[in-house]
Amino acid sequence: MAQEDYIGIEIESTLPKPWEEEQTFNDVLYDWMARAPWLMISAAAHLLIFFILMAIPWELLSPDNSKKIQASIEIPPEDLFEEPEEEIEEEIEEEEPVEEPILKDAEISDHNETEDDMEYEQSEGDPDFLSDSPFDSDAFNDVIGIGGGAGGKFGGRFGGRRNLRAAGGAGVEQALKDGLEWLKNHQSPDGSWDCDGFMGNCGKIGSNECDGAGYTNHDVGVTGLALLAFLGDGNTTNEGPYKEVVSNGIKWLRQQQDPDNGLLGDRAGHDFIYNHAIAALAICEAYYFSKSPLIKRTAQNAINFITSARNPYAAWRYDVPPIGDNDTSVTGWMIFALASAKDAGLKVPEDALEGGLSWIDEVSDPATGRVGYDSFGSLSSRTPANEHYPREKGEAMTAVGLLCRIFLGQDPSDHPIMEKHADLLKRTPPVWDPEGFGCDMYYWYYGTYAMFQMGGSHWKSWNQAMKKAVLESQRKDGDEKGSWDPVGPWGYTGGRVYATASMTLCLEVYFRYAKVLGAR
Repeated sequence: MAQEDYIGIEIESTLPKPWEEEQTFNDVLYDWMARAPWLMISAAAHLLIFFILMAIPWELLSPDNSKKIQASIEIPPEDLFEEPEEEIEEEIEEEEPVEEPILKDAEISDHNETEDDMEYEQSEGDPDFLSDSPFDSDAFNDVIGIGGGAGGKFGGRFGGRRNLRAAGGAGVEQALKDGLEWLKNHQSPDGSWDCDGFMGNCGKIGSNECDGAGYTNHDVGVTGLALLAFLGDGNTTNEGPYKEVVSNGIKWLRQQQDPDNGLLGDRAGHDFIYNHAIAALAICEAYYFSKSPLIKRTAQNAINFITSARNPYAAWRYDVPPIGDNDTSVTGWMIFALASAKDAGLKVPEDALEGGLSWIDEVSDPATGRVGYDSFGSLSSRTPANEHYPREKGEAMTAVGLLCRIFLGQDPSDHPIMEKHADLLKRTPPVWDPEGFGCDMYYWYYGTYAMFQMGGSHWKSWNQAMKKAVLESQRKDGDEKGSWDPVGPWGYTGGRVYATASMTLCLEVYFRYAKVLGAR
């Protein structure tokens, strides 16, 4: 057949047309999955463009914008100023306390680390955590007046201490401030107070050099006494305007401790035990507030030395180990150190306090009220620099005995001898008499705290005499400004640092310890 014969002939194909193809479900799914990534990319791109357009401040691009802003501030609505909106105080969330790591005994080193290795830690919470001290009883927490103040034994030093200070009357606040400033300015760079060399720190107040050196072997004792004055004002190793003074002083005392037996200082002189007792009292008070493990080890070792120095079933004197002698003067300082250690939660043998109190009972004369020095009713000991200080006029041991009874929980209603003690003190009040016996600052210190606790007419009479004697005798000139001349029976041994610390402590009586005996 010719090629032309094929023209016009319709050839019917057997292959399906594209639009007539039959697709399975798998074919559709495969095709959708192939297109899905591109669809997602496209959607994300559109979404990004949308957000960019939304972020453009179109109102600022408007040509009429400046006019709109001007119109909005020219005529403010009047009702906005009719009444101010009440301010809502923003609530401040308290920070959760950070728990201090608990150090095991093996991790606490008290002598090998350098002083910069670890700062003193501060205990959070109420430091008055013990309830077995007579100072922590509810019986005296509601007392109103100069002896008042809740918060435990040391509660008056913080918070409401300004009200307690006001009870001291005119001049007490300034005298106290000047006394502390003198002590601060005469602290040595190493943190100590140099009993016979403190004048090397003169020149910070006046242009002259102070006099009144004490004995060189009492540096540990007078450092402890000066620290008690700062602690008594509410300063600790962590708080207060004099916290660095306290911290440096405590560090120096720690460096003086014998790591083997706990003695603070050297066995220099027969009365080294006084230095140890006063320094131990200061360290225990510092630990009470800081709860530093560094101070704890030093304080506990110092207390251990005190308990080892006690005569079995009795009290203390100069010899360590003891040889059976007792005296009220040494025993008083030991009792106060042990009582402070007990308040701080340190380990204190109960029989040690009982033995000290039994000694006070043994030497107290129930007829006269006098507390003996080394035997029943014996007179106070004196080692005077000259004959102006006779032994027979002092009632220092009676003051020591009375304050010991109060610290150890006795009450005049159950122990009438305490009223007789106070009557004796009332008859021999403080008198500033540099040429005679009157300036017994050791006696004034104990008597002031004991009579404050007794209250009533005893305290009123004593307080009047004490303030007159202390305020009028404080130096107000030169580099001695704020200090006291070291006169009296023990001034020549302790020097100007001893005298100034003791008198400053007397002025802190209004708030240093809470009142134990209630309103009397």
